[in-house]
Amino acid sequence: MVISTVDLARELRVLVGRLRRRVKEVTDTYELTASQLAVVSRLGREGPATASDLAAAERVRPQSMAATIAALDERGWLVRRLDPGDGRKQWLSLSDTAREHLSDKQMREEWLCQALRDRYTDAERATIAEALELLGRLTQP
Repeated sequence: MVISTVDLARELRVLVGRLRRRVKEVTDTYELTASQLAVVSRLGREGPATASDLAAAERVRPQSMAATIAALDERGWLVRRLDPGDGRKQWLSLSDTAREHLSDKQMREEWLCQALRDRYTDAERATIAEALELLGRLTQP
């Protein structure tokens, strides 16, 4: 059966929305925006970074990253440290509160991992991995 690109796009959008809602049901997301969640995840994975490093990594304007950082800072999710070599530069890292959120994120990932293990065969998981690689192109500039 051949599916039109219009139908494929619609089905993909609907499926991604359902999957996102299902994963969110597992734990509370603390009502973070996608940009805030991306910064928290990146700092959790890669460790301290400057605002300009984060803006470049997330491919956003420095002004947009400043707004994201301000919102996280207001929540108490960031710790700022001056760079010892350059007092104008600040390194951002996650606070204990943010790390607690990462624990919740890990619970969501564990649920998803278990669901993939329980509901799909090895061959089906390989197909999903191939599809993810292809779908990843949608996020590239």
